[in-house]
Amino acid sequence: MIEYYVHIDPDDAPWDLVVVCADIPDGVSRTKAAEKWLPANWRQSPPPPELASIGDSFFARGKTAVLIVPSTLAPSESNWLINPRHAEFRRIRIRPPADFRNDARFLA
Repeated sequence: MIEYYVHIDPDDAPWDLVVVCADIPDGVSRTKAAEKWLPANWRQSPPPPELASIGDSFFARGKTAVLIVPSTLAPSESNWLINPRHAEFRRIRIRPPADFRNDARFLA
């Protein structure tokens, strides 16, 4: 959520957001992107185009269902990219969307 909030214009924040969670079984294939794979400037804003090419390559190769990448804002945390075209995607359980309440303190 932090990654999302840093890109919101406080004067035009959406108030109709939903949050969607997924249950990913341990046996679903995944690749963890090590920081050494990332360009030296991977944390800059706007992000370098090389980051998009890593995601594009992940989807195009289709070797694993999940790509785990470090968060730009909290590198000890991760973002999980899911490839819906991967055969193992059917094993991932997407939970129903739930209303998400914006906390105005994020936009102050």
